[in-house]
Amino acid sequence: MDCIFCGIADGSIPATTVFSDDQVVAFRDIHPVAKTHILIVPRRHMTSIADATSPADELLLGHLLFVAKDLAASAGLDHGYRLVINTGAEGGQTVGHLHLHLIGGRSMHWPPG
Repeated sequence: MDCIFCGIADGSIPATTVFSDDQVVAFRDIHPVAKTHILIVPRRHMTSIADATSPADELLLGHLLFVAKDLAASAGLDHGYRLVINTGAEGGQTVGHLHLHLIGGRSMHWPPG
């Protein structure tokens, strides 16, 4: 499997890592849309959130959100931030590995796109 996020998660592809534990790795997006733009990815390959089916997946998804919350606090995003999970081509997903965008450091608008 040639998955760029799996490569980042296992350390074979370099990235600017800001957090890492046994379940997830978080790194700076190479095409940021705001001052803070961090991607949080599971170490285990899961194509998208649509593939989450088990209690273990439920725990992993919760962990992604808690990591995002902690990273937002560490980045000083106390005035707000956005969390985004794109799913499928029509949802804007461009890498076939589940990932959560933590975006902040500027005013967000609605609708997003």
